Amino acid sequence: MSFTTLKKHYNSSMRIVLPGALPDPAQARELIPHVEQQAPSLVKWLRAARATVTPADPNHTGCTPVEYWQLCALGFTPGSGQNFATGLGPFLYGLPDCPPSEPVWLVELVHVSPARDGAALLPAGSLDISAEQNQALLQSVSATFAAHGFTVQAAGEHHWRVTLPPDCQPFVVSPTLVSQTSVNAWWSQAPESRAWRRLVNEVQMLWFDHPVNSERYTQQRVPVNSLWLFGGASAAQFKQKTLENTRIIPVLAEPALHQDWGLWLQELGTLNTLFESPLTELVLTGNDRIITLCPAPLERLKNLLALSTNAWRTWWSPRN
Repeated sequence: MSFTTLKKHYNSSMRIVLPGALPDPAQARELIPHVEQQAPSLVKWLRAARATVTPADPNHTGCTPVEYWQLCALGFTPGSGQNFATGLGPFLYGLPDCPPSEPVWLVELVHVSPARDGAALLPAGSLDISAEQNQALLQSVSATFAAHGFTVQAAGEHHWRVTLPPDCQPFVVSPTLVSQTSVNAWWSQAPESRAWRRLVNEVQMLWFDHPVNSERYTQQRVPVNSLWLFGGASAAQFKQKTLENTRIIPVLAEPALHQDWGLWLQELGTLNTLFESPLTELVLTGNDRIITLCPAPLERLKNLLALSTNAWRTWWSPRN
């Protein structure tokens, strides 16, 4: 869909979510004049909006800020001992398809490799795993899962659904968050995760020279050599099953992650025309915070503009 078509698709009840739209404060400060030049319609919208700042530290939530926002927007409430990443199980499995009270655990097919700071993870979305490869890998480890007290079944192109033995209660983290940081930062050594660690070690050995990975090597693609477990919450912990009139536009996320601010500004410029039409809400996410922007009532808008047209810079690039 072109941005012209996309703009026509929006109406006054639309909410836009822009992952990666909030650089860290130091970079944000340097980018302000470039943002004003590249995206004047966006800046006009920022000046006229009422901003709400929400902390979204992944160390506390276990997921990326945009994942945290989605879970909160759907009314997810973690249970005792759960973080927000537990809600990603039913969310990614598909809330309308989940039995309401059953915990939904998922594993994502991933590639793990040595890196400067330990080990790096590539998520399934970047691996181009075919349905045939997915099925072959599943068949190769089903008996191993059963031998360790787990069950496993297909659940889409990137995930499998699993059940855990009673003594396995692992620490849960989003695979997307792990892919943006480091495996070592999140790979739990707690006794409650021991059963899962043993299973993963055996799966990794089984897949070392698996025909699927041999084929991927010949195609100059990285192997699917590990699994990442997450989830554990149930659909009953959500107040709603879908997000209405919401569009998540991820074009800023990748350049922000790699701090490619030239490309980031270029992508921001392509979005500028979207803000020439009225919106109900605009959500911007960064590394550890979320800004929710709503149109200010007319009188409040007049007061804001009279006070300062640059008030948005305070939350865009906070100094403390």
